[in-house]
Amino acid sequence: MKRTSIGGQAVMEGIMMKNMDQYAVAVRKPDHEIEIMHGEYKSLGDRYAICRLPIIRGVVNFGESLYIGMRTLSYSSAFYEEEETEPGKVEQFLTRIFGDKLESVLMGVTIVFSVVLALGIFMLLPFYLSDLMKRYITSYTIRTLLEGVIRVGIFLLYIWLISKMEDIKRVFMYHGAEHKTINCLEHGEDLTPENIKKYSRFHKRCGTSFMLIVMIVSIVVFLFIRVDQVALKCLLRIVLVPLIAGISYEFIRLAGRSDSKLVNALSKPGMSLQFFTTKEPDEDMIEVAIASVESIFDWRSYVEAMRNGELEDW
Repeated sequence: MKRTSIGGQAVMEGIMMKNMDQYAVAVRKPDHEIEIMHGEYKSLGDRYAICRLPIIRGVVNFGESLYIGMRTLSYSSAFYEEEETEPGKVEQFLTRIFGDKLESVLMGVTIVFSVVLALGIFMLLPFYLSDLMKRYITSYTIRTLLEGVIRVGIFLLYIWLISKMEDIKRVFMYHGAEHKTINCLEHGEDLTPENIKKYSRFHKRCGTSFMLIVMIVSIVVFLFIRVDQVALKCLLRIVLVPLIAGISYEFIRLAGRSDSKLVNALSKPGMSLQFFTTKEPDEDMIEVAIASVESIFDWRSYVEAMRNGELEDW
């Protein structure tokens, strides 16, 4: 099986696909037509050599994926917003200050708030809960392992809870359509609904797998933090997040390029978690995935080159 550089993300009633510096989001509108928005994003890695270094490239990729993901999610949700009403006083005030840049500013604020909330829930809360056991568990190593178990537990509980929400179930169905489409392409088959349906909704390069790897890598990294001050422990758990994300990215990158038994075995936990974050899509969703791929990738030439053994020259 050949790997591609294509990655994606499910959005509200649609799918975003990204290939190199091109991305497209296809959305099934309320009238059932498919609307496609095509964009281009020049990665920092293409502009600065330091951003292509191992570990650092993972941090850069994560930040850029978050930005593009929020942007395309905002685009897709706009088709399903309630009928516009007269802007409130706060919105009018902000519009006077930021003008046309208001949407970008609000997106930036949303990203920052989301990151801070995630750090609080998944990094600081597990540490606080494990630190409460200090009088009963004297071993720092055991407490750190307990912290990791709590962190993974909170993450799994979060995934399970949101998977029960009706709107999120549809997003997870689109997530499944994204994975199945990429799997079909990487196996060298034409992108038709009939072909795509045959393939797995699980993929080793999934963001869900990445997040679980982050939780596991954090356990190893925090085992080496030996400081006494609680405030400093909390600070280090925040400061070291980019390092943890960078290491996790390198593993996901390796997993996406390797079919070795060891890598496949290490990828199993993340793949298993996708049982909750992906669902089997319907044919309409698969059509949206195909439309998104076709906007940024000539899959017909790719499949033909693969069949003719000319992929290296493609």
